[in-house]
Amino acid sequence: MSLITATSWVPRGFAAPFPTKYTFDEEEFKRIAELAKLQLDDANEELDEARNNATENNDADKMEEDGSDDDLPAKGLKSKAEEDDDLAEYDLEHYDDDVAEDQEGEGIGMGMFGNVKSLAYHASNEDDPYITMKENEEEDEEREELQILATDNMLLAAKVEDEVAHLEVYVYEDEADNLYVHHDIMLPAIPLCVEWLDLPVGKSNVEKDARANFVAVGTFDPDIEIWDLDTIDCMYPNAILGQGGEDEDPKKKKKKKKKSKKANDDYHVDAVLSLAANRHHRNLLASSSADKTVKLWDLNTTKCAKSYSYHTDKVCSLAWHPKESTVLLSGSYDRTVVAADMRAPDAKAPRWGVESDVENVRWDPHDPNFFYISTEKGIIHYHDVRNAPSDPASSKPVWLLQAHDESVSSFDINPVIPGFMATGSTDRQVKLWNIQPSGPTMVVSRNLEVGKVFSTVFAPDEEVGFRLAVAGSKGVVQVWDTSTNPAVRRAFASRVAPVEGEIKERLVRVESDSSDSEDEGVPEPEEAKGGDGWESMEED
Repeated sequence: MSLITATSWVPRGFAAPFPTKYTFDEEEFKRIAELAKLQLDDANEELDEARNNATENNDADKMEEDGSDDDLPAKGLKSKAEEDDDLAEYDLEHYDDDVAEDQEGEGIGMGMFGNVKSLAYHASNEDDPYITMKENEEEDEEREELQILATDNMLLAAKVEDEVAHLEVYVYEDEADNLYVHHDIMLPAIPLCVEWLDLPVGKSNVEKDARANFVAVGTFDPDIEIWDLDTIDCMYPNAILGQGGEDEDPKKKKKKKKKSKKANDDYHVDAVLSLAANRHHRNLLASSSADKTVKLWDLNTTKCAKSYSYHTDKVCSLAWHPKESTVLLSGSYDRTVVAADMRAPDAKAPRWGVESDVENVRWDPHDPNFFYISTEKGIIHYHDVRNAPSDPASSKPVWLLQAHDESVSSFDINPVIPGFMATGSTDRQVKLWNIQPSGPTMVVSRNLEVGKVFSTVFAPDEEVGFRLAVAGSKGVVQVWDTSTNPAVRRAFASRVAPVEGEIKERLVRVESDSSDSEDEGVPEPEEAKGGDGWESMEED
């Protein structure tokens, strides 16, 4: 069984052309030792507990026995003396003596290695005539295989397969119609969200404006791990947010975290459900959790700068305002959405209510006065942030869309094509929408054979603006070039380059190794006629 919980694109030009191989030197050992100290302390603590429990159990067993071996034969067991007699015939104490004597003699004990002296030894592979591929050739070939071109996109997928969690780093070659796993990163717990970062984290002597290619992974543990995507075969993350600090004893803090699930101002105590990097203030990363809190992290210090408690239930989605860089949108299972200024944590923040649990929140990238909410009941809400209600129950959206019959578990607004929206649902359908001033109209609905859809994300670059990454419960990533779909070409004719002749629809995927008995065929595109499914609220 495998599933993909989240995906994220990396914009072109940020990945290193030739990723570096991980080197484990003395400096790296010290860094890992410091980061791993809390886990080691915790493991030792658990080991001590296990030993104490075992000792207590042994004491209890001894109290039930009379302390003699008289009853052992009755139970069919041997006494210690009998066991020693049985082992004596093997003379285990002098087991190695024969080997030593054979080696001193004429080599009788060498057995199958008797002719070892006749083997030729070469100081370098260059001198060995039987090695046809030299070291330099191997290195060049391996280097070429790892190369990432400026026209390639990276695509990140948080995957769980056979109870093993890892982050798969794909390379998408648009012109070659190719998608492949470049490398992967093993994770300690189920990953629930990923966020790409352009800031180097956990590295010393970094310039202020330095660009990087990092990723933050929120897990069920709950940890937020930061990894360098340009380093292959890393053993340990560059940083783990919320893991100790200079102003608090790490061991004491870890014990407190382990024994108590009470929310606090320093770290999450329940699953991390969403991450949002601030693109204006690059050192700021927001996180939300099932512990009902939102936290703001300073990536320069890897410490929690502030903790917020705007909600009364799990906080499942976050989004920074595209223009007002300190305003954060948060959606919760308490069926409300809050737009709060992070600089004024004590100020009353505007709040909107919806009919069921919030799944996702997004700002409109083409008009930041508006934002979207998707819910568990398959509905999309479109709100004007300037019209905040006095009571969340009286929230009045600009329009309402019944997008799916089941939960809208994922959706995205195309960053380069205005009015282009994609929704994905646990009903296994992916739908594309054309949002006009009068409201949204469905363009096409597809089952892309990814199972229940957990992620639908548009590519961030103008050159690949119509590419949509889709993933879900079957552990498969699919990249759909939506511009090759006839209905999409008609709906967004002004944005699609004209092509002569018939166009074949482009779907690129990497197959999962695991089988799924629920495989379904891909139906033909269903083009929606009219604006069925949405309800305008402007005239009310």
